[in-house]
Amino acid sequence: MDTTRPKEITRDQAALRTAGRKVRERLEANPAAWRVPNDQAEIYAVGEFLSPEECARMVAMIDEVAKPSIVYDLDYADGYRTSYSGDVDPHHPFIRKIGRRIDDLLGIAPEFGETIQGQRYMPGQEFQPHHDWFHPGTSYWDIEMNRGGQRSFTAMAFLNDVEAGGTTDFVDIGLSIEPKPGVLLLWNNADVDGIPNLKTFHAGRPVVRGAKYIITKWYRTRKWN
Repeated sequence: MDTTRPKEITRDQAALRTAGRKVRERLEANPAAWRVPNDQAEIYAVGEFLSPEECARMVAMIDEVAKPSIVYDLDYADGYRTSYSGDVDPHHPFIRKIGRRIDDLLGIAPEFGETIQGQRYMPGQEFQPHHDWFHPGTSYWDIEMNRGGQRSFTAMAFLNDVEAGGTTDFVDIGLSIEPKPGVLLLWNNADVDGIPNLKTFHAGRPVVRGAKYIITKWYRTRKWN
């Protein structure tokens, strides 16, 4: 363990390093997984991961549960995350099928994955730059560390064409990804040493025209509760 870093930063470091290595090897051996070129973060994309019919069904399920998105310590009115979101029913056979397909792609046991969350962005709505991993010293740190540990990987699928705007931008890398229905985007929230990666700072840019629908599944270093 890197003793030059605060203890909180290196918590779960070994588990993050192991998860990163295992998933990296699995994805790089999969011809359907394309590594997005850059040397600062491990980001992969899988095209046609969801069929048009699956995307349409997921969009309808998101509309049923979508409410103003929540961010720890911030009110919706602050404008930091202005999308609508909601957890889809984890026990629904269709959701279980999609979740298990993502689990199998990454090679991560289902109990390490959070419930799939659906998100809907209408014109002007956005999610400002943020990390998916948990920051020490925040109000939620102890809560999240005790219910599954640090987030290792993010899996995010685009569900529809967006008329304008709505890109996913990794702002420190200079990478902007246009939403394409059925594409699954994956990234390691840590670096190869198992330290949460600052370069995974990303944003859901405002939709200009139309709507944007996505699903996200986050994975933890321990069983998620």
